Amino acid sequence: MSKLAYFDQFVNRHIGVNASETEAMLQAIGVETMDQLIQETVPDNIRLTKDMDIPDAMTEFEYLQELKTTAAKNKVFKSYIGMGYYNTITPSVISRNVFQNPGWYTQYTPYQAEIAQGRLEALLNFQTMVSDLTAMPIANASLLDEGTAAAEAMTLFFAAKNKRNKGESINEFFVDQGVLPQTLNILLTRAEPIGIKVIVGDWKTYEFTDKTFGVLLQYPNVNGAVEDYRAFAEKVKANDLYLAVAADILSLAILTPPGEWGADIVVGNTQRFGVPMGYGGPHAAFFACKEDFKRQLPGRIIGVSVDTQGNPALRMALQTREQHIRREKATSNICTAQALLAIMASMYAVYHGAEGIRAIADRTHFATQYVAKKLVELGYELTHDTFFDTIGIKSTDHTTIQELALAAEMNFHYQENSIHISLDETVTKSDLEAIIQVFAKAKSQIFGKLHANGARTYSIPENLVRTSDYLTHPVFNQYHTETKMMRYIKSLENKDLSLTHSMIALGSCTMKLNAATQLIPVSWEAFANIHPFAPLDQTEGYQQIFKELEAYLSEVTGFTACSLQPNSGAQGEYTGLLTIRAYHASNGNHHRNIALIPSSAHGTNPASAVMAGMKVVVVKCDERGNIDVADLKEKAEKHSDNLAALMVTYPSTHGVFETAIKEICGIIHQHGGKVYMDGANMNAQVGLTSPGAIDADVCHLNLHKTFAIPHGGGGPGMGPICVNDSLAPFLPKHSLIETGGEQGIHAVSAAPWGSASILLISYAYIKMLGKKGLTDATKYAILNANYIKARLEDKYDVLYVGDKGRAAHELILDLRPFKSLVSAEDVAKRLIDYGFHAPTLSFPVAGTIMIEPTESESQDELDRFCDAMLYIRAEIDEIANGDFEKDNNVLHNAPHTLQLVASDNWELPYSREKASYPIQYLRSGSKFWASVGRVNSAYGDRNLICTCPPIESYETEAVES
Repeated sequence: MSKLAYFDQFVNRHIGVNASETEAMLQAIGVETMDQLIQETVPDNIRLTKDMDIPDAMTEFEYLQELKTTAAKNKVFKSYIGMGYYNTITPSVISRNVFQNPGWYTQYTPYQAEIAQGRLEALLNFQTMVSDLTAMPIANASLLDEGTAAAEAMTLFFAAKNKRNKGESINEFFVDQGVLPQTLNILLTRAEPIGIKVIVGDWKTYEFTDKTFGVLLQYPNVNGAVEDYRAFAEKVKANDLYLAVAADILSLAILTPPGEWGADIVVGNTQRFGVPMGYGGPHAAFFACKEDFKRQLPGRIIGVSVDTQGNPALRMALQTREQHIRREKATSNICTAQALLAIMASMYAVYHGAEGIRAIADRTHFATQYVAKKLVELGYELTHDTFFDTIGIKSTDHTTIQELALAAEMNFHYQENSIHISLDETVTKSDLEAIIQVFAKAKSQIFGKLHANGARTYSIPENLVRTSDYLTHPVFNQYHTETKMMRYIKSLENKDLSLTHSMIALGSCTMKLNAATQLIPVSWEAFANIHPFAPLDQTEGYQQIFKELEAYLSEVTGFTACSLQPNSGAQGEYTGLLTIRAYHASNGNHHRNIALIPSSAHGTNPASAVMAGMKVVVVKCDERGNIDVADLKEKAEKHSDNLAALMVTYPSTHGVFETAIKEICGIIHQHGGKVYMDGANMNAQVGLTSPGAIDADVCHLNLHKTFAIPHGGGGPGMGPICVNDSLAPFLPKHSLIETGGEQGIHAVSAAPWGSASILLISYAYIKMLGKKGLTDATKYAILNANYIKARLEDKYDVLYVGDKGRAAHELILDLRPFKSLVSAEDVAKRLIDYGFHAPTLSFPVAGTIMIEPTESESQDELDRFCDAMLYIRAEIDEIANGDFEKDNNVLHNAPHTLQLVASDNWELPYSREKASYPIQYLRSGSKFWASVGRVNSAYGDRNLICTCPPIESYETEAVES
């Protein structure tokens, strides 16, 4: 090391195992060197022979200094563009205690409800907030963006209308011309592959046909006008059609909600409830519907249930709806959403309450009204007289006004014959004066100072002024001081296990370190407060980061082009398949629609394939968990004329590097298909091999796994795709910003670069690890998994290994030999008593757990986990020996709450100490307690409650079993 080099290298902060631990762990595994372990794990014929073309590592200090220079290239103008994105004020108590708090952002999707009651409550608050404001009875716990939510409504309606239809498909979906253009673009993307015809027109003149199944309206519309849709909604119902409304969440504080005038589904975005624009995201969309659709509702639903002691408890409801169970029968591939952002939006509503939300809406509306009045006085003509926060000014030549606005550092939205101004809660008196001054100067007039607005009457139809109450539950009415709010947020955080407590070894989820340096810049104004449709010359810093990140990801994958647009892993899968579909179509092979998918694949794979208009053919796996090459070859030959693609995860979903992978890809190419590689397990590839090296054609990357974006309790995520030259021309475009390939497909996300602000996290991860650190991270991920294997394989069967007996970066323990004594769920719940989140349960094989420790964990943490698993095995043996009954033991009764252990009434056949402190390390004072006992999911599904129940309902009586 040079004498001037920095000692503090990020790789040593990110990788948990030090040099002496490495040596001891290699010895335990039975190899002499790290290179030997990698050689025995990764097949020689796919190993990279040279280093990646990625710069050397930067220190954290160096990176932040450089990033400040890059950030300065962005111009943060006042944004009055609107179009679904607004400046907002994030209350500091929420920014500090949620957005910037690892206790919230390092949590996982709340599958283990007993250690997720805090975020489950926050998400239930979100559902209640949405349900109240839309006046719909049920809402989900967020979706990716407004455009995606609208597309989900369309496909839900399509499936519902044609469910029992025996004749020709009813396939026309009417979209009013007032719908946001980015939403329309996503509708077109989703519609075409599954045979839906999108009809765009004017709701006032459109005539339904016998092919129409549903309608989408915008409220207020794209131009800001507040239309009275009530008579039209009645016409929709009279024709036995479905009505979806895309609504502005803040406007519903003063507008009659769609649920009160006939909507079947209401969608939108909660971004303006305290979540920065972030150049497009991430933000939490919402989806609310009538009870009729609760079992078709996409995404997560949080419901109220009870635990084993009869206490109220929350959990994810109706999970049999989800893609990982329904697979190719699913109508949606939604796997995760935007939990962290939904939590922020819900906290915004909790902090402000109904009175505060109404005041914010009123202020925004009256500021808009004032500007409208002054512009009319200056001689301008408005495009509409009824509005909430957006006005349109008729104009055929925008040149002068645009020049004056840019000189004043403000952005308006310009259409062919009009200029639109959208205001929000951040506008000040001086902002309003500056806006009016621009228009005054354009007419060579002088505008003085702003004066009081006088009488306050709404510029909306009187019969559309909201009269119904909302946010009446106590949670929205008792935390309005910062002290109370801080304590409420902390009380919820304390109920949840996150990476701040212990390793979360979820297989296929890669819960690695989310470093503070990677996350800090997301909150910088230069990145947080930029509108996704701002002129490109104002976003040069972002554009530089995108260009570099695309190059890095292309290098990592061995491909030549990249799209950063997909804003989740499932969206990346879908986008990759659409590029394959477009490729075949460009060659006149529209008939190629067969997707071969291994039986072990994640449920999003077949769901995405069906959404992309493909037919799924399942390929068998052999007894070792590998793709059955003979079966693959047979099915490829059978469907040769129509073969579109193979979807394959590598290393496999079973945690093994299959040695036949190049042969497998070759078979597909021989029959004219393309190979889509699911990037879920890229944490075992980076720097050692690549999708390009195995001869795949396209892959998606879960940046929230391999590249360190935090999971946020169920989102956000990013799923960019990388492709080879043959697919590069088909990368997704966007209707408002130039991006994508020459023959690009329609957009898959509402914003051009998806959730752009969190791309900074993966960018930092790569810059601070550099080519060597990235490769080392992969090696240590493999080391840690094989160390756990070595420690546990004498007591548990390891289900699948590679040809030389090695796991990749994860391993599966088979619990089925104990099924006559305990279930896999019992083991998962007992791990909570030992202070650990359970590994992935019963996926990809029922009755197993899949463990992925990542490179970020130290040997002592791995040992604690292994010790816990070995103690649990001893507890299983106690049941086998007859020491405890099968239905009354520490596993069956787990987890044990502090309330239960401290109770005067202890009737269990083992000691309190055995229940709660079974192992020495728990006595250090860091014991994590589940806040509820095991949750009764069946009870919750039978008695579905998806909004905050009245306080009285918590006085639960005896629970039926």
